[in-house]
Amino acid sequence: MSGNAFEIFLAAPPGLEPVLAEEARVAGFDVTGEVPGGVTVQGGWPEVSRANLVLRGAGKVLARIGGFRAMHLAQLDKRARKFPWGEVLRPDVPVKVEATCHGSRIYHDKAAGQRVERALAEELGVTVDAKAGLRVMVRIEDDFCTFSVDTSGEPLHRRGHKEAVGKAPMRETLAALFLRQCGYDGAEPVVDPMCGSGTFVIEAAEMAAGLHPGRSRRFAFEDLAGFDADAWTEMKRAPSGGTDMVFHGSDRDAGAVRSAIANAERAGVAAFTRFEQMAASERMRPEGPPGLVMVNPPYGGRIGNKKLLYALYGALGKTLKERFSGWRVGIVTSEGGLAKATGLTFKPGGPPVAHGGLKVKLYQTGPLP
Repeated sequence: MSGNAFEIFLAAPPGLEPVLAEEARVAGFDVTGEVPGGVTVQGGWPEVSRANLVLRGAGKVLARIGGFRAMHLAQLDKRARKFPWGEVLRPDVPVKVEATCHGSRIYHDKAAGQRVERALAEELGVTVDAKAGLRVMVRIEDDFCTFSVDTSGEPLHRRGHKEAVGKAPMRETLAALFLRQCGYDGAEPVVDPMCGSGTFVIEAAEMAAGLHPGRSRRFAFEDLAGFDADAWTEMKRAPSGGTDMVFHGSDRDAGAVRSAIANAERAGVAAFTRFEQMAASERMRPEGPPGLVMVNPPYGGRIGNKKLLYALYGALGKTLKERFSGWRVGIVTSEGGLAKATGLTFKPGGPPVAHGGLKVKLYQTGPLP
């Protein structure tokens, strides 16, 4: 792979692009812009590997490997055949091609995709297969054709060490962005009194321990031409792996607590996480300095009776006000009315974010009195 810099696109849930941009900046990436659905950075193949390994909030990492003007299909065909595919793709690794056209003279997605597939098969000798794990993306916008490679493969919220999942699981990437939105950087304890399969607690514990989110899994870029296995092994070496803080989760559902314990074990954070079965109203503040209470309570679709929900949020708010003085609170919910039912004083709500077929917002407090 050549060492030249190119544009790298980090996918983000719409509404949370600024949070991912901030994470990327803090991690030392050269952030060049925020666009709907993602963040652009400049870099080369080492940055592609590192983004997949270390960024908690990115859903995918796409490498924009080049492009050209194309006014009609014959021109697309000719230029796609001359494109230096061999610098990025290996002839022995099958690929699938996905094409989209917007506001261009070439308007037929399928025909555009077929031209690129033919160029790949005939010029590079690569097998094109709709079931292939490696994805080449063709985007034609305003008569300009851009080629990207999905370097992640499986979406990045699949960390590779979490199996047990609750009813409406929060994606790890989304949980990480909500934690960051609350100002969390791994330097304080986190408690989740309705923890489900433990996502918030495990993400926070991993951040505190300096564990890379991508440490347990494979990525599509490992099948690209010029992939440097030794450099990748070196990059994956974890800087640390421990913390003296303890991260607490609890849930009234015994199955959820069992899942959370199993997930923490697989993630390597069992030594500094504690999961217990109890109602949120029984939750006591842990010993030690204050930190962040992060919670994604039930809402909307999953529990039919609204009255029960308002009572649940009311009880949660009462517990936090009585026992968690000095702690900040972040609540993710689909309805402002439910957040209000806690009786807590919130800063203005965050942007609406798609989650589980609903739009949710993060509501956060300052330190509780």
